[in-house]
Amino acid sequence: MAQDHTYKITELVGSSQDSIDDAVRKGVARAAKSVHNMKWFEVTEIRGHIEGDRVGHWQVSMKIGFTVDD
Repeated sequence: MAQDHTYKITELVGSSQDSIDDAVRKGVARAAKSVHNMKWFEVTEIRGHIEGDRVGHWQVSMKIGFTVDD
């Protein structure tokens, strides 16, 4: 039988010099050190920092949903 869940949402920004994907993965990995029961994420904003004539790093704002402990 399926269980009903209650979720809480936290917002954070992940960053990477390599890619948007890497910024998301780093953000989720870092959040996992203190947020438990993570179930989903939603990218809400993408931006970056320009150094000279190239992208210096990517920043990805996201919401992470996690279940509330019983």
